[in-house]
Amino acid sequence: MKKTKKLILMASVLAAVCAANPALAQQGKDDPLTKYRDMLAGDNPAELSEMKGEALWKTARGPNKVSLEKCDLGVGAGVVAGAYVKLPRYFEDTKMVQDLESRLVTCMVMLQGMTPAEARKNPFSSPGKPSDMEALASYITSQSRGLKMATPLSHPKEKEAYAIGKQIFYYRAGPYDFSCATCHGAPDKRIRLQYLPDLTNPKDAREAYATWPAYRVSQGEVRTMQHRLNDCFRQQRLHEHLYTSDAITALTMFLARNAEGATYNAPALKR
Repeated sequence: MKKTKKLILMASVLAAVCAANPALAQQGKDDPLTKYRDMLAGDNPAELSEMKGEALWKTARGPNKVSLEKCDLGVGAGVVAGAYVKLPRYFEDTKMVQDLESRLVTCMVMLQGMTPAEARKNPFSSPGKPSDMEALASYITSQSRGLKMATPLSHPKEKEAYAIGKQIFYYRAGPYDFSCATCHGAPDKRIRLQYLPDLTNPKDAREAYATWPAYRVSQGEVRTMQHRLNDCFRQQRLHEHLYTSDAITALTMFLARNAEGATYNAPALKR
C-alpha cells in the first residue's frame, strides 16, 4: 500500500512538472513519462498480481473443483509459457477466434464447471473488489515476457477477425464522430501530456501492444487489454462492449498483428 501511494505521488508530481513545462512533454527517451516508467520498472506492483494469478491458475475452483492447469491456451494443455504472444487465435473446440480473456472464460466453463455469467463476473477490479481475471492475465502474460509477438493469421476465421478488427479501428461513430484511428491513426498526436501511439505504424504498434496488460499507477490496479479497449470506447462516447465480445477480440487481433515481431514486455507500468 505504501509503495502504491508513493508511485501515485510521484506520478502527480511528474504531471505537474510537465504541465508547467510543456516542452518537456515529448515523445521518446527524453519524455519525462518514459523516464518515470523506466525508473520504476524494477519496482512494479504488478508482480503481486502475477503471484496471485499463479495461485489462482493452480487452485481447484468452481463446481467441478479443478484447477485451470489443463486449460489449453493454444500451445498445449496447461502450457502458459509463450502462450500470450500467439493470441488471439482460432480454437478448434469452440470454432472461434479467442483472445486471452475469452479463452480463460471458456476454460472456466468447460473445466471448472462455472456458468458463463459466473466466469465473466467482475472482470475489472474496483475499490474493495479485486478481479481474479486481472490476476490470471498478469500471470499468464508474464510467462511470455521476452518473446516475440507471433499472432497467427492462417486460419480463415483468423483472417476474418483481422478484417473485422480493421473495420472497427477505422469506424467512426458516436456524438463526436470518433474512431480508434482518430487518436491512433496518425503520427505525433497527444492528448494532454500523453503521447498517442500511431497504431498503424509497426514501430508504435509494437511498443504499445507489447506493454499491456499494465499496472496503472493512477488506478492502483493491473488493467488488461480488454479494459484498455473498453476505456477507449468510453472516451469515444460509445456504448460499453460486452466483456469478451467478438468485436473486442477482432480489434485485439488487428492490433496484435500490427505488433508482430515485437518483444513482449508486460505486465508493464503506466501512469
